[in-house]
Order: sequence, then structure tokens, then C-alpha cells
Amino acid sequence: MRYISTRGGIEPIPFSAAVMMGLASDGGLLLPESIPVFSTTELERMTRLSYNDLAREIFSRFVAGDIDDPELRELVNRSYASFTTPQVAPLRKVGEIHIQELFHGPTLAFKDVALQFLGNLFEFLLKKDNGRLNILGATSGDTGSAAIHGLRGKEGINIFILHPHGKVSPIQEKQMTSVLDDNVFNLAVAGTFDDGQRIVKEIFADLDFKKKFRLGAVNSINWARIMAQIVYYFSAYAQLDTKARGNFVVVVPTGNFGNIFAGWMAKAMGLPIRRLVLATNANDILYRFISSGNYSLGNVVPTLSPSMDIQLASNFERYLYFLADRDPERLQEMMAEFAASGKLSVSGELFARVRDELFSARADDRTTIATIRNTWKQYDYILDPHTAAGVSAADRYLDEVDSQAAIVCLATAHPAKFPAAVEEAIGAPPPVPEAIAALADLPCRYDLIEADTGVVKNYIAEKLS
Repeated sequence: MRYISTRGGIEPIPFSAAVMMGLASDGGLLLPESIPVFSTTELERMTRLSYNDLAREIFSRFVAGDIDDPELRELVNRSYASFTTPQVAPLRKVGEIHIQELFHGPTLAFKDVALQFLGNLFEFLLKKDNGRLNILGATSGDTGSAAIHGLRGKEGINIFILHPHGKVSPIQEKQMTSVLDDNVFNLAVAGTFDDGQRIVKEIFADLDFKKKFRLGAVNSINWARIMAQIVYYFSAYAQLDTKARGNFVVVVPTGNFGNIFAGWMAKAMGLPIRRLVLATNANDILYRFISSGNYSLGNVVPTLSPSMDIQLASNFERYLYFLADRDPERLQEMMAEFAASGKLSVSGELFARVRDELFSARADDRTTIATIRNTWKQYDYILDPHTAAGVSAADRYLDEVDSQAAIVCLATAHPAKFPAAVEEAIGAPPPVPEAIAALADLPCRYDLIEADTGVVKNYIAEKLS
């Protein structure tokens, strides 16, 4: 399997090079040259596989030519051994919907599913070439802690993570900044997540700087992140009964479009997902696009679901590439229009395709709190605020589109990561798992830094000199 850029400016490259490149050198995002498709017979067989074997089955289509089966088996098994359940992503029936719990990894967030694998993958590829890599990423909360825990102490790797100072939850901050390994650098940016994401993209666009300091990406711009997230959509399908599989709908709380793009890829690979439902909070740029065809920047609004406090969805370009029928020139025109005006519109046949594939709903903080409260009262199940936005969207889909849908809602984080929101909703904080209780007395370390690309570049250069 070889990989190309959405903007058409690179020659096809192998999987290992795509992982190390992160953001394509022409400024685009990397994608497989073709999408592997599973037959109905293969899908039926895959429903009987364990999570690890399912991951191997899917990954093998994307890593062919770079990683042989024994190596892949060892990578997968090592990556998911850190989860507290062998199912990795189990389903729980909660009222009329199924909740897929993606928070059984080391940092209690769905990002662990991809980043435990990616950390081991980086180390594996670097050892082959006796290489070194310096990871640079921005986080709205969970990516940073999951990346740090996936890469801490890894041979040949340093990691620099930017988080918006004071705009992630206290537990998210503690999970990042309490990791004191010598290869971990936490940067608290005086700004928003979008500032951090902009800085990372601008640094990667400086190809000389990127090459000199051997920079790689751990955000969902890295194709391996998307690849790893595809697996739990297949796992959710496998855990449903046969009847429910016939009307399979997945609800995805998302801010950066990476999680739902993994679902779009799963569908393109043959998984019979009837519809993907995108849930947002008040930062609703993706809701507005799916509802009206208009993708336009707004100001980031702080909410109770901070991991979705994003306006500029970095993975959206991958979806637009397919919407533009894989035409890099057409995609470049779209991105140029957006770069110039902060707006992008689709209409006619293109918008009809969007509406056919995606449904969206948004939840403000009041709706989020009400959803957490109602779910707890009715079903004795506690949601985190991001998953609550998803459950609210699921309710709307059942009411407005298809009351018979078999809905799986992705639970993106453990409720104990957001105790203030949960306590506001149900009158008491959620039970605290050991992984969070252990953080209480740990020392922390981070550097407060301006939201300026030049300042961050100087910081990286100084630390690596």
C-alpha cells in the first residue's frame, strides 16, 4: 500500500514513510492510494474475531510491504495489553442506544486506542533504521495526555505537546504535566487550541526546520491515528446482534473530524453503516456545514466539553478530498478559498452527498448537563460531557430521522475526567478510578509560552540543541 497527499504534490510513498512524514510535505494530508474493501463474507468472518485479531486484519491492508504479520501481531498485542478489558472497546446497552466505551486505556480517553499503537509503531520503525524522531502536537485535552503516555520513555523519541493554558480540564492537565520523563516537553500556550494547531501546522510547513529537527506528527493528521480508530467501528458492529446490524448508525462526538473520518473510512471499506451522526458542542462549525453546506470560522467558545472546543477541524480536508472526487486541484481550490476568506460553501449535488452520508446535532452546555442528568436518573449510567453531546444527538436522530435505528454512540472519555460537569448534573462527582486518584500528589512540570510560531520554534531548537 502506498500513500498520496490530498493536494497531489508528492509521489506515492510507503506506509512507514507516511507515518514518519505526518503532514504531507506539500501541506496536504496523507491518504492510502486506494481504499481496501471487505466482502460480505469477510465481514461475517471478522465479527467472530477478538479485538486484537480484528485490528491485525484491518491494519494488514494498510501496512502491506512494510510490516510482516509476526511483527504486526506483536505490535498490536503490546499496544492493547495496557487496556483494562480484553474487549478494548466494549458496548453497553443504555436505554435505546448502545454506548461504546472507548475509555479503558491508560488515560481514560478514546485517544489511547490509537496512541498506544502509534507510540509502539514509532519505536518499531525507528529501531529498524537506528533513527530519531521529535514529535510535535497540539491538544485540546485528551490527545496530549494519550500521546505522552504512548511515547514516554520510548527510545529515540522526544515529544513536544502544546495545550491551551487554563482551557483543558484540571485532570487532563495533570495527566500531561505529571509525566516527568526526560523525553517529554509540555508547553502551555497562552491562547486557544486553534492557536496551538495553527502553530503546529506552520512549523510543519517550514520544511527546512522540519527536516533539521526530524519532526513528526502525533495529532490525527497522522494517517496511523485514523487507521487505528477504524477498528472500533468494526468492533461495534461485531458486538451487535444480527438484527441490529441491519440498521447500524454511529454517533460520534467530534471537534477535529478525525474520529468521524475513521468511521467514514470504515463505511468506505464495506462496513454497512447506515448513517454517521456528528455531534458538536457550541463550537459548531461542522454542524453548520452538515446542516447548510457552509463551513465558516467563528470564535472558539469555552464549554463543559473542552476537547470539542475547536473551530478549525484539521481532518476535514480528508473528507473534502473525497467530496471533490479525489481531484487534488479541485481540493486545492477549496482550501485556497477557505484560506482567503475563512469560508467554504458546497451546494447542489455535493451538498446532497453530504446530507446523505452525515447527520449532525449540536448541544450547548445546558443540553449537555440535562443529558448527563437524565441518563443517570433513567439508567444509572454516568456520561462525560462529550459523550453527553453524542447521546443528545442520538436522541434527535431517533426522533427526527429513524426511530428504529440501532445506534452506537462513541463514549470518548471516562466521566471522572470531568468531575465538575458531572457534579453539576447529578449533584455528586463520579466515582474516581485508580488511574485518576493516583494523580493527586504527583509533581507537575510545564512551560508557559506565547501563542507565537517563532517562539515555539526557538523553544524546540533550544531543547534539542
